[in-house]
Amino acid sequence: MAAATKKSIVAGRIVMAEYDFAVLGGAVSTIGLRLTIPSGAIINGGVMDVLTAVTGAGASVGVNSEAAGDLVAAAAISGAPWSTTGLKAIIPVYSAATAVKMTADREIKVAITGAAVTAGKFRVYVHYFLHRG
Repeated sequence: MAAATKKSIVAGRIVMAEYDFAVLGGAVSTIGLRLTIPSGAIINGGVMDVLTAVTGAGASVGVNSEAAGDLVAAAAISGAPWSTTGLKAIIPVYSAATAVKMTADREIKVAITGAAVTAGKFRVYVHYFLHRG
């Protein structure tokens, strides 16, 4: 007779974090977006919606969860994905090769390097699974 299996719950969630220069500023720094992804969660996809193009002279911006640039790689704001509005892909693209597994509770953060940002607003929608049980 086969051993009994333990039933568990896998919860899938889609959450949104927003960066708004008017609220959070744009100094060279790492800015928390007040959204924490729990330990053990597996981020496997999402999308970014740039509502107002990010501006500033010489700045680069990236979006982090577990490690630097793991959601949106740091890039100069003079080019993609920051210089135009609309929907943009984030790095985890529904693939085991790009999925991000959280090793601790971590806040989604925006990393601004090189120079200050002077405007911009975007939302990052993150899809993750979390095993409970």
